[in-house]
Amino acid sequence: MSEDTTQRPDPAATPPLDESIRQVGAAGRATADSAKHSLRSLRRLASADLALARSAFGRALAWAGVAIVFGASAWLLLAATLIALLQSFGLSWLQALLITSLLSLAVTGYAIWRVSYFFHHTGMHATRRQLSRLGLFDEPTDDDPDAGVQIPEGKP
Repeated sequence: MSEDTTQRPDPAATPPLDESIRQVGAAGRATADSAKHSLRSLRRLASADLALARSAFGRALAWAGVAIVFGASAWLLLAATLIALLQSFGLSWLQALLITSLLSLAVTGYAIWRVSYFFHHTGMHATRRQLSRLGLFDEPTDDDPDAGVQIPEGKP
């Protein structure tokens, strides 16, 4: 005869059904408590992180103001020095002021171009595209008659 290689559970070692249900319920409550504690810790972490970001943003804004004031005054002094230098080279006041003004306008134009380029990245285009693919965020399309906002097509 062939040997039976499968082991059957020992009925004496198996807990009764009500005890099994209690164990499963206890494990479920422990899992729920663990998830609750994890979410509470995550909420505390996010709250602390937002508080730190808020504080850092305020300080960064204050120092940006200081940098703007001192940068502007430094540029005014540098422009005055450039005007005096151009005057010493024999240019008239009008020519020296015009050259310095054109230099200022060129730097301003370059800065405006860079600002518009970087503001384009604040649109979170890749995130919105992925959310649209998941069906969580609907972008207005050309065939949507109620879409009053047209999003320009450009580089992502």
